[in-house]
Amino acid sequence: MPEPCSRLRENRALHLGRLITAAAIAILGTVWGRPEFAGSARLGFAGEFLGPTEIAASPDGRTLYVLCRDAAKIAVVDCHQGAVTRWIPVPADPSGLIVSRDGSKLYLTAGITDGVVVTLDAASGNETARISLGHFPCGPSLSPDETRLYVCNRFLNRVAAVDLASGKIVGSVNVIREPIATAVTPDGKTVFVANYLPLDRADEFDVAAEISWFDAETLEGGRIRLPNGTTDLHDLKVTPDGKHLVAVHILARYQMPTTQLERGWMNTNALSIVDVAERAWVNTVLLDDIDLGAALPWRVVCPGDGRVYVSHAASDEVTMLEWQPLLEKLAALPKEPPVGVSYDGSQTSLTAGDVPNDLSFLVGIKQRFPLFGTGPYDYLERPIDDVPKGPRGLCVVDGKIYTAVYFGNMLAVIDPAASKYRRTAYLHLGPKPELTLERRGEMFFYDAALCFQHWQSCASCHPDGRVDGLNWDLLNDGIGTPKNNKSMLLAHQTPPSMWEGVRPDAESAVRSGIRHIQFAVRPDEDAAAIDAYLQSLRPIPSPYLVNGQLSEAAQRGRELFFSSRLNCAHCHPEPLYTDLRKHDVNSKGKFDRVSEFDTPSLIEVWRTAPYMHDGHYLTLEEVFREGRHGDLAGEVDKLSDEELHDLCEFLRSL
Repeated sequence: MPEPCSRLRENRALHLGRLITAAAIAILGTVWGRPEFAGSARLGFAGEFLGPTEIAASPDGRTLYVLCRDAAKIAVVDCHQGAVTRWIPVPADPSGLIVSRDGSKLYLTAGITDGVVVTLDAASGNETARISLGHFPCGPSLSPDETRLYVCNRFLNRVAAVDLASGKIVGSVNVIREPIATAVTPDGKTVFVANYLPLDRADEFDVAAEISWFDAETLEGGRIRLPNGTTDLHDLKVTPDGKHLVAVHILARYQMPTTQLERGWMNTNALSIVDVAERAWVNTVLLDDIDLGAALPWRVVCPGDGRVYVSHAASDEVTMLEWQPLLEKLAALPKEPPVGVSYDGSQTSLTAGDVPNDLSFLVGIKQRFPLFGTGPYDYLERPIDDVPKGPRGLCVVDGKIYTAVYFGNMLAVIDPAASKYRRTAYLHLGPKPELTLERRGEMFFYDAALCFQHWQSCASCHPDGRVDGLNWDLLNDGIGTPKNNKSMLLAHQTPPSMWEGVRPDAESAVRSGIRHIQFAVRPDEDAAAIDAYLQSLRPIPSPYLVNGQLSEAAQRGRELFFSSRLNCAHCHPEPLYTDLRKHDVNSKGKFDRVSEFDTPSLIEVWRTAPYMHDGHYLTLEEVFREGRHGDLAGEVDKLSDEELHDLCEFLRSL
């Protein structure tokens, strides 16, 4: 493929001032243009902000299809011209895009409550087929013979197998929690699924997200557990030879008190390797350096050039790994230390078991390419509005790396073979918009530049502004008192903050988080912007609703909830389903020093497991049966199994 032409802007060393970032939408539009929220294009906020998220290349490498989530359009980019040649409108809330192997078709997932997969003619952009898929479809992948499409229903915890000839769902597979990406082996026999979050009691020793797999013919399968602390499992791909699967995720050190960040004390950022034939975890390598985090790995690609590439949404860079040297280095490590050999400071890992804790293992095997300048701190020389932030979608064409810059109407184009001073160019998809306060806050929420050594962003522990499924020992209530992570949804509307209410409101919690969790000192306007973003978050409709309404069971559960028999509404009144007070509900655990805890809102409780302040229960049923929650206010202990089911169905519908 020819070099990108003059319409591609060279890096800031050559053309200062031509960088473009960020875009603006108002409070509801800020979040409703994201895959978990509905309606941004209809609200009229997304016209100037495109929100590029995914990239798919035509087989000949001449054309890139860039999915712009907020604009609900696909930008068709001619790589020779280095420009957008046309736009394809798509349904609202698009979430995934792939190209057929002959380049003639595009397959797109979109929608929230009434999700669809749409087939588009690549040449004309016309829609040729539409299949209803239910709540929140995402993460599509094609079978090698292109007869089937596999699509995640993220919040239904299932993967649908779609027959493209008939346009029907021919089977579905239940998986663990929030499937977000799929990958099919080259022989078409096995499908792997990335489960976004762990589903474990958070007070246990081992808490980790898992990879699901199933046989494409029988739809029977199993699970592959990743290392303790795995969460935010964003993406996975099968290597071209079909021998390995690679997955990118956060590897959290949640059992450590949050006293520092050095050397990945809280969060590290990782790539895990799975043996496809054995369907077994091989090892996990850290993408960070010893003194510089590679925060929030987002997409991974294996283009067949002997390398693996990863985009990092929070540290604004792309990592390139030499694949064969990585495998050889892993294979050379024994399971047990050689006799008479000990650590003397000259080695990194002595055994295979050391690798997930080794920040120097990839030295000489990886390269990190920042989107701006030649190093991770060059952005300090420029206003934040002029720095490309938030790489998401990723592809490699003819040796060049293309990544969709979410907080900018652009693609970053990286040439690994070029001089570091001329390595990065920018292909603008649209004019530069002005940042609203909410959009700026979202950018900061996902920005590891606000963190000491870039180890993490706010979104590392609060993906989508929600939960990571882990307990953390924050120091605001004393060391040795781990608490379950809380959703940021409605945090500003439901003071106080933190489980023990040690922060009077979310505003003070945001500022304390920057100082005591990110270990940074920032201008107050940064925190004010994050406040605005969090206040703009809106719940998505529950997948347990039926045509947007309570099911019959949920209606019966609602009557129970508000009855004098149970009196649930005493502590959880409408409309926020919290009385904004602390209560003693007999939930004090072995690590707690107090017995009263904040009453959380029940809105979106269906997506925030595990439950209670210590993450002790996986299901709402366990909260009532085992935890006897509600006994002090009513007769929850006397509910029949059917009544308890109805009550939980109502709660899951909020």
